[in-house]
Amino acid sequence: MALLHVDFFSDVLGMCVEMDVILPENTIGQIGMEGKAGAGKWKTLYLLHGMSDDHTIWQRRTSIERYASDKGIAVVMPSTQLGWYTDMYEGMKWYTYIAQELPKICRTFFPNMSDKREDTFVCGLSMGGYGAFKLALRASETFGWGASLSGALDAAEIVKGALGNKDYWHDIFGPADEVKGSFNDLFQAAVDLKKNGKPVPKLYMWCGEQDFLFQHNERMDKHLTELGIEHVYEKSPGDHQWKYWDAKVQTVLDWVLGKEVK
Repeated sequence: MALLHVDFFSDVLGMCVEMDVILPENTIGQIGMEGKAGAGKWKTLYLLHGMSDDHTIWQRRTSIERYASDKGIAVVMPSTQLGWYTDMYEGMKWYTYIAQELPKICRTFFPNMSDKREDTFVCGLSMGGYGAFKLALRASETFGWGASLSGALDAAEIVKGALGNKDYWHDIFGPADEVKGSFNDLFQAAVDLKKNGKPVPKLYMWCGEQDFLFQHNERMDKHLTELGIEHVYEKSPGDHQWKYWDAKVQTVLDWVLGKEVK
């Protein structure tokens, strides 16, 4: 694998931003790991961070480079600050950046990345789980697969029950009583997906049963089931910790590459 630290300019955001990128490499002489690049264009996983983190966190808390090394898959880890993968009510257009601009930039910088939706995956944890499902449900023409780990999936509930700096949440999502049913509401996004005729992404969810976001995931599972949107939902003992996400990102890598998950 090759690990690249990339600093570049975003026209959408009007500022310099960062991402770390893992690229496949065929190797035969590495000690303790195998490197594969596969044939043809690379499948690509966009791996999103949570609220307290940045683009470096998946490398610091997991062995994502090692997990990806024998998969022949590229991994893009962007920094999106505290923008909730949203075109903020007052602030930056993080959704437009990551849904539209970032894939184009990555495919320009790295022409061997596939531009096919079925080869383009997104996964995230907590806030990043919200982002992953938002991209899969709202931009399914680009992202064919979406995986949420301990996802903060109910934006209306988050804003309604928000503690601390309410100005922050207002700047992200706008007035609290207008979040439900809006573009930023993932439950509404699933309804809209069924109506607008866009391709339906493959969806995966995992959440620990002791996680403070567990009920978000329970409600989303029920909602998707009632809409008839196929998805995989796993739950098991656990809370909001990296030891679980380290294990489950390996499940996600297997899932996007065709291994059945029940």
